[in-house]
Amino acid sequence: MLTMVLAVSATESLTPDLKALSEGKNSEAHRVTTEWVPDDGGKPALKLKTVPGSDGFVVISGVLFTNGVIEFDAKGKSGPPQSNFIGIALRIEDEKNYDNVYFRPFNFRTTDPERKSHAVQYSSLPNWPWPRLRAERTGQFEKPIKPAPDGDAWFHAKIVIKKPKVTVFVNGADKPSLEVNELTSRIGGSVGLWCNTFGSIANLKITPEP
Repeated sequence: MLTMVLAVSATESLTPDLKALSEGKNSEAHRVTTEWVPDDGGKPALKLKTVPGSDGFVVISGVLFTNGVIEFDAKGKSGPPQSNFIGIALRIEDEKNYDNVYFRPFNFRTTDPERKSHAVQYSSLPNWPWPRLRAERTGQFEKPIKPAPDGDAWFHAKIVIKKPKVTVFVNGADKPSLEVNELTSRIGGSVGLWCNTFGSIANLKITPEP
């Protein structure tokens, strides 16, 4: 079970020190390595890496989160296909029980309409991983992003969590790129930075609902 030290106050926002996380401070890494990059395409950022094709996350120690807003800048690569996935994990109980919202930058501007529809994804583990969602609830929990960001550039994500609703806005858009009902009965839990293979996160901000 993950150890959680304190809850974020409902009256303040938290801006975790990503450089400290890269040094293993105030964090728990699960199947992922981290590196602090002072200038990653114009932003100081935390770069996450896993064994290619596998996923992992870094839990921010001491943070309990139920409802609110999580914002961050993220960056991956536009190619090759299936090469990088980046986002957040939430409602984390342990390594096998959590939800996540993540992005596939290699699909942002592809000319293949099916791949383009897989740009942003919600899943809930262990019962609803993305393959089951794609097979049984096709098109409901993954969507394209309009307008499509550059897959090689930084983009901004704003994820609004108000159980049971999860709503994802990209680059300040008025309309959400993804809006779903959660597929878990979990209420609170930890927050983590999630990736599969590699991706970068900057300017993380967590604002609990008052």
